[in-house]
Amino acid sequence: MYVILDIYSRYAVGWMVATRESAELAKLLISETCKRQGVGKDELIIHSDRGPAMTSKAVALLMLDLGITKSLNRPYVSNDNPFSESQFKTLKYRPEYPERFGCLEDARNFCTDLFEWYNNYHFHTGLALMPPGRVHYGLAEACNERRTAVLKEAFAKTPERFINGEPKGLKLPDEAWINKPKTEEERLAIVATTGNGTIIGGVQ
Repeated sequence: MYVILDIYSRYAVGWMVATRESAELAKLLISETCKRQGVGKDELIIHSDRGPAMTSKAVALLMLDLGITKSLNRPYVSNDNPFSESQFKTLKYRPEYPERFGCLEDARNFCTDLFEWYNNYHFHTGLALMPPGRVHYGLAEACNERRTAVLKEAFAKTPERFINGEPKGLKLPDEAWINKPKTEEERLAIVATTGNGTIIGGVQ
């Protein structure tokens, strides 16, 4: 399975199930995902493992053409992309995830439903209990405002139920990082490069 994950929203912007790992498939997925998401030149950093597909000349040339900055796991650090590792674990620990698939088409059909759930119905603890799709498409703030209004109304009606005072809504993270820069200058340089600090990565 190939997955491209938006690091900030955890939204799976692109995925593919194939019988093998190959540079051509990785190239196709990256190209199609960038087109579908409207990613412009020099707007993107892709962080990935050091597998042969992602370190291939074909993918390197595609990234050069699209103005994508390449970021790779550190050597011998298999968990250098915690967002991707966490997402794969979430998928594999779903109760309906089978021990094995009957065929390639079976796996693809299953993953279609799985990613629909993950992107649009999975209330993510790292995203103020929002589904990734809601955050990715800018709907989270309005949802948070509605949640806050409901909490205020509940507190006004029965304040005795809230022994710690008026409840506060959960807050979305300001930013998300893989290998966060040590200095503010380095961080701002990357944010300026990517526009808003959002990084798409997690190709596995």
